[in-house]
Amino acid sequence: MIILATSSVKLPIYSFVTIFLILSHVDSQSQLHDKEHEVLLKIKQHLKNPPFLNHWNPSNTSHCYWPEINCTSGSVTGLALVNNNITQTLPPFICDLKNLTHVDFNTNFIPGEFPTYLYKCSKLEYLDLSLNNFVGNFPDDIDNLVNLKYLNLGSTNFSGDIPASIARLKELRVLRLQYCLFNGTFPAEIANLSNLETLDLSSNMMFLPLRLPTNWTMLNKLKVFYMYDCNLVGEIPESIGQMVALEKLDISQNGLTGKIPAGLFMMKNLSIVYLFRNNLCGEIPGVVEALNLTALDLAENHLTGKIPDDFGKLQKLTWLSLSMNNLSGEIPESIGLLPSLVDFRVFLNNLSGTLPPKLGRYSKLQTFLIAYNSFNGRLPENLCYHGELLNLTVYENNLSGELPESLGNCSSLLDLKINSNEFSGNIPSGLWTSNLVNFMVSQNKFTGELPERLSSSITRFEISYNQFYGRIPAGVSSWTNVVVFNASKNHFNGSIPQELTALPKLITLLLDQNQLSGPLPSVIISWKSLINLNLSQNQISGQIPDAIGRLPGLLQLDLSENQLSGKVPSVLPRLTNLNLSSNHLTGRIPSEFENSEYSSSFLNNSGLCADTRAVNLTLCNSSPQKPTKGLHWSLALIISLVVLAFLLTLLTSFLIMKLYRKRKQGLGYSWKLISFQRLSFRVSNIVSSMTDHNIIGSGGFGTVFRVPVADFGYVAVKKIFNNRKLNQKLESSFRAEVKILSNIRHNNIVKLLCSIFNEDTMLLVYEYMENHSLDRWLHKKSKSSGSVHHFVLDWPKRLQIATGVAHGLCYMHHDCSPPIVHRDVKTSNILLDSQFNAKVADFGLARMLMKPGQFNTMSSVIGSFGYMAPEYVQTTRVSEKIDVFSFGVILLELTTGKEANYGDEHSSLAEWAWRHIHEGSNIEELLDNDVMEPSYLDEMCSVFKLGIMCTATLPAGRPSMKEVVHLLNRCGEGYTFGERNYRPYDDVPLLKNSKWECKLDVVDNYSD
Repeated sequence: MIILATSSVKLPIYSFVTIFLILSHVDSQSQLHDKEHEVLLKIKQHLKNPPFLNHWNPSNTSHCYWPEINCTSGSVTGLALVNNNITQTLPPFICDLKNLTHVDFNTNFIPGEFPTYLYKCSKLEYLDLSLNNFVGNFPDDIDNLVNLKYLNLGSTNFSGDIPASIARLKELRVLRLQYCLFNGTFPAEIANLSNLETLDLSSNMMFLPLRLPTNWTMLNKLKVFYMYDCNLVGEIPESIGQMVALEKLDISQNGLTGKIPAGLFMMKNLSIVYLFRNNLCGEIPGVVEALNLTALDLAENHLTGKIPDDFGKLQKLTWLSLSMNNLSGEIPESIGLLPSLVDFRVFLNNLSGTLPPKLGRYSKLQTFLIAYNSFNGRLPENLCYHGELLNLTVYENNLSGELPESLGNCSSLLDLKINSNEFSGNIPSGLWTSNLVNFMVSQNKFTGELPERLSSSITRFEISYNQFYGRIPAGVSSWTNVVVFNASKNHFNGSIPQELTALPKLITLLLDQNQLSGPLPSVIISWKSLINLNLSQNQISGQIPDAIGRLPGLLQLDLSENQLSGKVPSVLPRLTNLNLSSNHLTGRIPSEFENSEYSSSFLNNSGLCADTRAVNLTLCNSSPQKPTKGLHWSLALIISLVVLAFLLTLLTSFLIMKLYRKRKQGLGYSWKLISFQRLSFRVSNIVSSMTDHNIIGSGGFGTVFRVPVADFGYVAVKKIFNNRKLNQKLESSFRAEVKILSNIRHNNIVKLLCSIFNEDTMLLVYEYMENHSLDRWLHKKSKSSGSVHHFVLDWPKRLQIATGVAHGLCYMHHDCSPPIVHRDVKTSNILLDSQFNAKVADFGLARMLMKPGQFNTMSSVIGSFGYMAPEYVQTTRVSEKIDVFSFGVILLELTTGKEANYGDEHSSLAEWAWRHIHEGSNIEELLDNDVMEPSYLDEMCSVFKLGIMCTATLPAGRPSMKEVVHLLNRCGEGYTFGERNYRPYDDVPLLKNSKWECKLDVVDNYSD
């Protein structure tokens, strides 16, 4: 051993070597630390020194403790700048951080093409650039990132194909490319990613129609597989059972056909299966070994046969939805024994037989939807055994007997929809005072009297077509939240209590076909929201009180077939439907009703008269007069007038014949009619009624008239043009609307009956919408009796309208070939019929796309401020997603009550809403106070969040209208947005915040 000595210390030589190496390492680490610190400060500078990086400064050298940085052994290995509104490109020198393994820049506004300089990050394992503004094709050389294990480029604007080179990332565990603009193909070579555990290509609806590659079933480590709404066609591969590790499968909302492979339910690890909204057919496989299954949704297919008895083996199953198929037979008894079943849905099938008696006994059942089947017998006694039942929807069946007495103690129940069955007996007393929101028992055989007190939470109280009797109790004044009170066709007697007029939220009151008597209440306290009042076919007497004429929102009034007397009130609202026939009314009717619109409103009232014969009444001045001294002079005057009238008639006939000959010679303009429906009227019926008296609206594209016609009652006539010289813009709009509306048929799109035109005028004739446009109801005020009243739409109707509009747009985008983009979706273009069913109208700006999801570029931006999507304003590019944005604005209007151009320092409602999200505002403070109630709060919150998703800045970040309809329908069926593994929230991190998680236990789409 060699010893080196000093005056005081003697050390082995290898110790000096060790010390030297340690000092060298420390020096190297110090240099690396300084270099990385310099790079990080340079990154901050590249990002324009944003405030959120104020703590990145030269004096703060402990960068490994910065929250955005992760270090391993003192070196930067992770960089995460998430949801920071970054608008610059990624720093091109980012890979100067030599040990970087983790890069996360999701939820920003980073522009440009894929940053290929990331290939220099040779150690990169995790890359998340989702929810950014990247454009262009997906990089063909992505396989340069050879060590990549996690890749998320979802919710971006990448287009074209997914390249086969992605299959060379052999280490990849997670691949997420959801919500992009891919309009080509995806590679079968993905099957070579043998380590892949998560594959999410969902919501790429612009993929070319492709089959699921059969070799993908080789992915035997795959646990999560999402390809919903990806334009998949063909059959599900029979070999899918080889994916032995699969836990979650969602390939819903595609065009898949054929049978469900038997091997699907043989995978022992499978926990979630979503195959809803396809074209699958045949029977459901009868052998089930996927005993870990917790959620199974096969709704909206063409499945036939019976529900397999083996479903009773699924002891972990909490969610079972088989709705909207062609299933038949009975529900297996074994379903009633499932211990975990919470949600059971089989509505709209051909199922029959009695219900398993033990349903609800062994599981905490919350939702039970079996409407539109042929079930018979009694309801199971134990549906609410555990006290958690929220939704009982069994309408349109043949169920009978008395309701289980246990339902009277079911305090959790919010929705009771049992109408259109054969139930009988008395309502369990506890139900009257429970926490129900919807009490819908119409069209049964129930008996008994109404209680003095009703649950204060009930909004829809529908008991029509039963055998209830007795008086309407004075305690009705406590029913303060009732919006719809429908008690038609029962045996109620006595007078209408004054207390009934104190219900402030009442919109519909139907008490027709009863035995009510006595006078109408003379003082109406709170019916400011009443729209529809029907008291016909009773024995009501006395006069019509003047107070009815002061109801600001009343549109439909039916008091026919009673014993009313006296005069018609001199002041009545502008009613769309009025029926006072078959009473004992007397005197002159008000002049505003003396037109053909009300021709049948006053029949069988022998004491009534009118100044014209338009309403089929006796003329008020028709009694004979005694002769006077001036009789001979009067006769001479009459003869002179007759002669003059005869001469004028001859002259008029001559001029008409001359004009007709000119038109025959081409000097005039004759009308042409193109019919799209079977019509009972002629051109002359339409043209002659287009008077100023019949104008109901006007706008930039013309005037709208309401015209009475046979069979239709009324039609709406849009007069596009009335000048000699044809305006090219208006002509283009006219022809676009004719072309589109003449070829589409949908309940939520306004019906075009015919077009009428000549060389100087264009007319479009539509079905008439009694309740006009949505904007009138949401944002307009009307002066009445010196004060200002809102015509407030309640929340149930707002949700009904939203769902209807969504169905109409979904049809245009996904069921029309080629798809149709409206381009001007707004509240003034949403029309409402008498039942507030929504119809999309005004297609003058609409464009047809060559194929779904394709961008068309317009020569200019045309639309309405507040509703236009940002990419349309900036690039004039048109796709279905601009309609989705506009629809999202409407959802925000419906939930907040504010107009689309609302804002303080911001310029639109969408920007205002997004700003409040970024600030973490409490959602309850943003909702419309006029309609917000505790029973609607969760529902309004969820629809508001859907509006936020629809108005995302990136088109790829918005759901399709298929998904929107799906969400709104699920809202009506009791879903909670953000629950049930619905993925759109996975891509909107802002909506994951607990402050925004509004639990929605049960709601109603009010379109039953």
